[in-house]
Amino acid sequence: MNSNSKTAGIKDIAQALGISIGTVDRALHERTGVSPKTKARVLQIAEQLGYKPNLAAQALKLNRRIEIAAVLPKQISHFFDPLRAGIRAAAEATVGLHVKVTFYEYQRLGQGDVELLEARLKDKYDGIIFTPGNPRKLDPVIRRLTAHGTAMLCVASDAPGSDRIGLVSAHAYTSGALAAELLAHKLYRKTNVATITGELTTLDHAEKLRGFAATLAMIAPHLSLLPAVESHERPKEAYRQTLTLLHGDSKPQGLYISTANSIPVLQALEEEGMLGKIQVVTTDLFQELVPLIETGKILATLYQRPFTQGKVAFESLITHLLEDKKTSPMIRLAPHIIFRSNLPLFTDRLDDLPDSG
Repeated sequence: MNSNSKTAGIKDIAQALGISIGTVDRALHERTGVSPKTKARVLQIAEQLGYKPNLAAQALKLNRRIEIAAVLPKQISHFFDPLRAGIRAAAEATVGLHVKVTFYEYQRLGQGDVELLEARLKDKYDGIIFTPGNPRKLDPVIRRLTAHGTAMLCVASDAPGSDRIGLVSAHAYTSGALAAELLAHKLYRKTNVATITGELTTLDHAEKLRGFAATLAMIAPHLSLLPAVESHERPKEAYRQTLTLLHGDSKPQGLYISTANSIPVLQALEEEGMLGKIQVVTTDLFQELVPLIETGKILATLYQRPFTQGKVAFESLITHLLEDKKTSPMIRLAPHIIFRSNLPLFTDRLDDLPDSG
């Protein structure tokens, strides 16, 4: 691979082989008029030089119009709004491409997504970016859309075993493992810890719980994990279940809120006078969390970088489409751990939505 920072082009390949630019172009794009031997030499040198085709130029040359749909939940807005912003930013940054992105919203994760996706069968989109709530329920419609010629890309959570082309998300298992390690460093005595999640039918939530439980068992056997509480992404239910947890016989001293829907949980803790007494690890970052992290009422939050997820998802889908579906992106981003000490590095970006890439 060429170590130069400048990407090699067709002209560089032609000069290296002492042949015309036209011959190189025909060989790279599998057109007639090039012998098998010459084609093999061109492909070999292209790989050695690190040649990457100008996909935008190709699409412009073909006058190709690309239609993308983003089918995402309305709730939780402080996660999905920046994710949508990342998609928009990536779409606006495309040069030489005729790309149209249409956004569709349903109320909450796992409710209304099947109907919205089924309705896209009549639209003939080139690709759809979506977050699977319950993969089992979505599998038939993913299969139908794929057969329809639509590339289906998961973002924020996965639908493994389906016909989706790939995934862009934060690494869910690692997020759970980090939360367990953080609590293990703060809780030295034998006690209970609990998790409050959305729905365990959502793979992202299930993987976080798996990483949390496995790491807790390995490094903190003195901490007992209570049964997971599923809030089903309903604020009132999350609030009620948190009160039930706090009033139960097995009161936790550590709490991992693995969904970004943490406000009702924190409200219940505050009202019971337990916020700041129970060690709490939350998910993502938004304005309401800032003072709680600053005052130490929240130990840390695990930032899933939603803006970057949206941006990378759009870019991955476009690359897949322009490279004639040769790529199958599987991208898991490292979550950022935000403490009181590094909080100022993130808070000045909240008003603008984008996170750091």
